[in-house]
Amino acid sequence: MRYTDCIFDLYGTLVDIRTDERSPTLWRELAAWYGERGAPYRPEELEAAYFAAVREKERGALPLRDDSHEAHPEIRLEEVFRDLFLKKGADAGPEEAAETGLRFRRLSTEYIRLYDGARELLEALRAAGRRVWLLSNAQAVFTRDELDRLGIAGLFDGVYLSSDYGVKKPDRRFFDILLTERHIPPETAVMIGNDGLCDIAGARAAGLATVYIRSNISPDEPLPEADFALEEMDLARVRDIIL
Repeated sequence: MRYTDCIFDLYGTLVDIRTDERSPTLWRELAAWYGERGAPYRPEELEAAYFAAVREKERGALPLRDDSHEAHPEIRLEEVFRDLFLKKGADAGPEEAAETGLRFRRLSTEYIRLYDGARELLEALRAAGRRVWLLSNAQAVFTRDELDRLGIAGLFDGVYLSSDYGVKKPDRRFFDILLTERHIPPETAVMIGNDGLCDIAGARAAGLATVYIRSNISPDEPLPEADFALEEMDLARVRDIIL
């Protein structure tokens, strides 16, 4: 058995997604949502307040890439959505803040879908006795819902999302959290991802084998120094490599 533990990135590796957080429709409908709950905003006012609040919470965080599908992975956006209620004197608890986050994500998502072969790959790994993990720079308030909607939440032995831990790839600490909690020897594990810096360089620093897939939402970068590097999306080929 080459690898006992297979660690996957999500967006750009298993899931194809396009979002637009500057969509006028998003801010118009979200402003109506806030207004119905006692927090009146003009759409442009709400948009400005949201991005200002995000910048404030990210102050001091290491900038990496301006990538909307990663959605500010080191902070918890539920707190931003709640603060926007409080700014207008409207009370909002954790459940309403999370519900607002889900609405924001769905309104800002142009499409979300599995890449061809994603489900089959995960199922094949589990059937072969491999343990399958998700390690993603992502917002839990968005991603757990999306995993459920895509029907793959139950195909992972554990899900690690950066907003839950306040640290993101390529920081080795994020990899080490998974490896330590799950008692995974690095030499028995492989990281599969579409980002040469976050997924591949980070995993190599943590002592993991690596498989790089260039997908339609990979950063514009040369092929990284991975154990295996695919120049295009091909999850059937990934299955052959890691099984």
